[in-house]
Amino acid sequence: MNFRPKLHKKLRFKTHFQILSGLSLAVFFAFVMGFLSFYYFQSSFEVAAFIGILSLLIILWINEALPLGIVSLLPIILFPAFGILDVKSATSNYANPIIFLFLGGFMLAIGVEKTGLHKIIAKKFLGYFPATPKGVITALGVASVALGSVLSNSTVALLLIPIACSITQDPLLKTRFLLAVAFGASISGITTPIGTPPNLIFLGFLETMKFESISFATWIFMMLPLTLSMLYVMIKILSYKITEVDLKIDAFDNIQVTFDHKKLMILVGILLLLLLLNSPIKPIYNGLGFNENILLLSFGLLMFVPKIGCLRWEDSKAIPTEVMFLFGAGFCIAMAIARMQLGDAFKPIFEYFGTLPILIFLLCVCLLVLCLTMFISSTALIAILLSAIFASTKDFLDIPMQSLVMLIATICVGFSFMFPISTPPNAIVFSKGGVKIWDMFRFGFLLSMAGIVLIIIFGMLYWRWFFVDF
Repeated sequence: MNFRPKLHKKLRFKTHFQILSGLSLAVFFAFVMGFLSFYYFQSSFEVAAFIGILSLLIILWINEALPLGIVSLLPIILFPAFGILDVKSATSNYANPIIFLFLGGFMLAIGVEKTGLHKIIAKKFLGYFPATPKGVITALGVASVALGSVLSNSTVALLLIPIACSITQDPLLKTRFLLAVAFGASISGITTPIGTPPNLIFLGFLETMKFESISFATWIFMMLPLTLSMLYVMIKILSYKITEVDLKIDAFDNIQVTFDHKKLMILVGILLLLLLLNSPIKPIYNGLGFNENILLLSFGLLMFVPKIGCLRWEDSKAIPTEVMFLFGAGFCIAMAIARMQLGDAFKPIFEYFGTLPILIFLLCVCLLVLCLTMFISSTALIAILLSAIFASTKDFLDIPMQSLVMLIATICVGFSFMFPISTPPNAIVFSKGGVKIWDMFRFGFLLSMAGIVLIIIFGMLYWRWFFVDF
């Protein structure tokens, strides 16, 4: 009878020990990096303090000694305390318009999850393809892309995992179905600006640097061909050497389309139509002139209006505020790097690679991003990397080419399929689906390499023409 209290106390002590050790490690590295910057590299006090604080944030984001949201709010306190940014400048980053784009999109995502619309969509797609392993992989992949147009990639993975697990109990097929969900969700994340946080950070960075932003519809036109190409490659890889047998799929037999489903589909359809009409096609059409951040937030708030939406205020607790705070931290770091001109420190590295042919330069950027995603979250990584790329390449790349390189780095972050830590869908499938790391690595490596090749091809032959007017 005394075993449980002792075990609970032991687990609690272990948790406290992990927190204290994680905090101690982060503070230690912060002091070391700050000390080296100040005394060895002869940096100013503000620059040394910034390097130390950045080290602190990165270590805490990696070891999760403190909650993500708490760590992401630390720049509001630490940057003004060390004279890096004033309080007004620091806090303004946490009200960036891109954050409200994310907020509106997530309200719609909660509505889709609450009404079960994702199950209706999955049922439709599973009915369109043969009841074979390759057909199911194709259906799950296509469903991920379709849901990813209005939901975040993490939400898509969470919603489709139960569906993938319910189709079969065969370990081989179940692994491939779950990987189809994880990889398909990551691929779907690039399709729209709200599909994954790095997309929003990239758009927010363009606004911070006073560059012309990319509209919602334009983003889709740019990314949809890559999405479909990656979907095709993923299906080929995951269905390789699978015996085509008939599967019994009866998980959706009792699911019926309701009035709430139809109502939500109409709202989403109207929103997508407005976003399409709002996108300018220069010099032929200037668009409707609406602010897309406000437009998406307005439709998100409509979800709480009686008789129109399907949400109540208590449903808002599902909004991931910690991710919104992480956006703010990323924009805050970008502002600090720009004001202190820290990108000059990376100039020698990027200038060396800049002397190489452009295809080799882009390949090096993609490989660097894939390596870094093994150690740091994609959202935190792109928040730091964009500022470094922009500041250190401005002397030998023009603005359109800088924007293209930053976009390629942003998309490449979402194409790291090899490890559970690489992307949120990978982590979700690994923790909830029981996928083995070796299976994820061997399939993910092939898909990541294919993704790098396709990103460079689309970047040089297609995307670059969208940045001509920048």
